[in-house]
Amino acid sequence: MEADDYYTKDGTVDYRKNPADKRKTGTWKACPYILGNECSERLAYYGMSSNLMIYFTKQLNQHTADASRNLSNWSGTCYIMPLLGAFLADSYLGRYWTIASFSTIYFIGMTLLTLSASVPGLKPTCSAKDVCQPTGTQTTVCFIALYLVALGTGGIKPCVSSYGADQFDDADETEKNFKGSFFNWFYFSINIGALIASSLLVYIQLHVGWGWGFGIPAAAMAIAVVSFFSGTRIYRYQIPGGSPLTRLCQVLVASLRKHSVPLPADKSQLCEVADETSAIVGSRKLEHTDSFSFFDKAAVETESDLANESKVSAWRLCTVTQVEELKSIVRLLPVWATGIMFSAVYGQMGNLFVSQAEVMDTHLGKTSFEIPEASLTVFDTLSVIIWVPIYDTIITPFARKITGRKNGLTQLQRMGIGLVISVFAMVSAAVLEIVRLGIVKKHNLYDAELIPISVFWQIPQYFIIGCAEVFTFIGQLEFFYEQAPDSMRSLCAALSLTTTALGNYLSSFLVTIVTKASTRGGKPGWIPDNLNYGHLDYFFWLLAALSVLNFGVFLVIAQRYTYKKAVGILR
Repeated sequence: MEADDYYTKDGTVDYRKNPADKRKTGTWKACPYILGNECSERLAYYGMSSNLMIYFTKQLNQHTADASRNLSNWSGTCYIMPLLGAFLADSYLGRYWTIASFSTIYFIGMTLLTLSASVPGLKPTCSAKDVCQPTGTQTTVCFIALYLVALGTGGIKPCVSSYGADQFDDADETEKNFKGSFFNWFYFSINIGALIASSLLVYIQLHVGWGWGFGIPAAAMAIAVVSFFSGTRIYRYQIPGGSPLTRLCQVLVASLRKHSVPLPADKSQLCEVADETSAIVGSRKLEHTDSFSFFDKAAVETESDLANESKVSAWRLCTVTQVEELKSIVRLLPVWATGIMFSAVYGQMGNLFVSQAEVMDTHLGKTSFEIPEASLTVFDTLSVIIWVPIYDTIITPFARKITGRKNGLTQLQRMGIGLVISVFAMVSAAVLEIVRLGIVKKHNLYDAELIPISVFWQIPQYFIIGCAEVFTFIGQLEFFYEQAPDSMRSLCAALSLTTTALGNYLSSFLVTIVTKASTRGGKPGWIPDNLNYGHLDYFFWLLAALSVLNFGVFLVIAQRYTYKKAVGILR
């Protein structure tokens, strides 16, 4: 076999052309390059974004409301762009080229941001520390850089986890069982990057300078790019199968066109290719399921279809596998929806947990050193770093003995446990607020800026959320990869990421409703500017109650869920 036959046009190894050399590609050999890319990219992202609010207000001289709106718009874009990146990956580019090209865009954005904060003429002119007068051009350059980063992260977020899982062959039981461990260590690498960013880089930005504070994340992104390209020759890849949205629409249109056509009693009579491979490039055939039978009408061959000697349009007749792709997405949506409430709880770490900390004693013991309120998220990161090895080496083997499953717990069981744990995070936060308000009432400290209770009492709520992440977020990563159709894995990964944005929107909506309802009659409300007059604990109890309700809905959905079953081999 010639080298040109062995390697694909993107330089990756197509082991299907030479199965004897399969051992030379993929598996854990390829993962260090992918995990290194993710760790460095997350370090760059969190290192750059953690203090953007301060950069906008102090360096770009923006009002707090304007800075908050600009930050929200940018953050929202970062979680919308994955839909674009995922579509390109699944439809045309493949995950390898999507990650490679968008990582390059990401690095260009980081480099431009560094230049905007360090090069005279591009960086704002400051008459004193944090007293700056940027020009319109300087502000524009900064935001061009930020939105290049948003575009870049949109191609990486939905693809890297799926690309790492692609390195393990689903047809090989030994390799397939490693996927659960991969997702654990993938999330572990994310938090290693976040730990360095939230501790070291935040300090550098505030005390050394923004040029260094953005320059180090840019260097980390360069390392991410180099790490990814270094593994090129040993990666495995999935061939893009064309536009998944087009195929889904074809099933909808075909089923509506044949709404009056009766379904055959023998489902084997539904249209499907006779070959062992699927008609969809890069996807295995899917076994027929009885749910959502209306869509099966798209695969019914009518007399006009059979009489047509030329190829029947896909807008009139679809294969069973194509129909099952749509069914898989429909089945995923209820599970996806239950992740929104969890994300609302998770989002409190950067929201009301910080507000709670602002009225607590942030000194480190009896020293004069004060802990930045937002830096307490480091305990969430540490929790994840601690719990990932515990889950992988202790919980999984223990659960395996009880359940008899090689992965110990199913993905839905794992996610459900995380939802339960998240309830206790809100309970912990509510109890702490009750204690804090008790001190306020006992000593009449309603107008005091700080209450004599250490902010380190917040550690349990951060630590519990970190534990919940290991179960729910990692379970979600694995679930959306395994249950997504082969040719839609990046798109489904992007879909799972949208729960973060929707969770923040839900939290904002709840705050708006609660504030409007609780401030009637001139009352201060649950969440006033001075929390000593409020009842932040009520809001935490509300989130806990909604989380319990959400878990109940999740149980019903999980019990009725039908797992995808692939048959045949990849085309």
